[in-house]
Amino acid sequence: MAAPCGRMASRTLLQFVSCFSRTAVGSTGFRRFSGTALCRATLQTKAVTESVSSPWTLMAAVCLQRLPVVSADRSPIEQRFWQMMQQMELEKSMLSDHELRLLEDAERLSRKTADDYDSDEEEDAKDQDIVLAQDLEDSWEQKLRNFQPAPRVRADVDKDLTSVERCLADSLVLLAEQQVGSEKLWLLPQTQWQEGETLRQTAERALASLPAAGFKATFLSNAPCGVYKYKLPKAARTEDSVGTKVFFFKAILSDSGPPTVPNSPYMWLKKSELQSYLKPAYMMKVDRFILDL
Repeated sequence: MAAPCGRMASRTLLQFVSCFSRTAVGSTGFRRFSGTALCRATLQTKAVTESVSSPWTLMAAVCLQRLPVVSADRSPIEQRFWQMMQQMELEKSMLSDHELRLLEDAERLSRKTADDYDSDEEEDAKDQDIVLAQDLEDSWEQKLRNFQPAPRVRADVDKDLTSVERCLADSLVLLAEQQVGSEKLWLLPQTQWQEGETLRQTAERALASLPAAGFKATFLSNAPCGVYKYKLPKAARTEDSVGTKVFFFKAILSDSGPPTVPNSPYMWLKKSELQSYLKPAYMMKVDRFILDL
């Protein structure tokens, strides 16, 4: 009995206290303080601070498209296919009401010209005005000759790049003339992001800020469809400003607003015409999400 007591007495006070501390922590479930957790929390706080103070200027642009108003001209293969379908429809379809009426009129006329024709069979139709199907076709032909459809191609309007009514068979994209640095460029309408708003709200504000436009659009998504990033010249870079990121949003024109005014700072262009006004690097990004419908 004396030996165990002697061994306990020979232990130092520090060993005894450390043993007690490990026992207490293990029994109560408390976790001792760790310097690793403190370092991890510091790094996370630093990362959040760096993400908030980004050196990139954020902007949002809207790709506003006017969809085709009239159907496009058929290609040669589409024309041949349409003619084939029309022939199949003529050969295999059932007779329409008008075609059945034509047959009835022809049968009635053949009975009247026959030698055994009995006029008493037509007693029920004597008090009615008989309108033959051929008479209806003649009246329809007359209405068709008096009808003048609107022209599909208007040379005066198609040459006006500011008119939303040009090239009715094509899809058009809106470009706006905007000040970038010391020069004016043709770009998709864009503006700088402001704190407290979403990027889509920034794109909507960019469209509404166009002078004398009044366009109403339906945005297709809350997420951008593309991004364009460029850096400032080295002489103009600072720690707080390295470059600009432009996020694009797609929208469909729903109302063109008031008539266009002369010398408007915007244009409606087909996809094939964009490369004449956009810079190559910018055009490469825009070309990925613009569909030539």
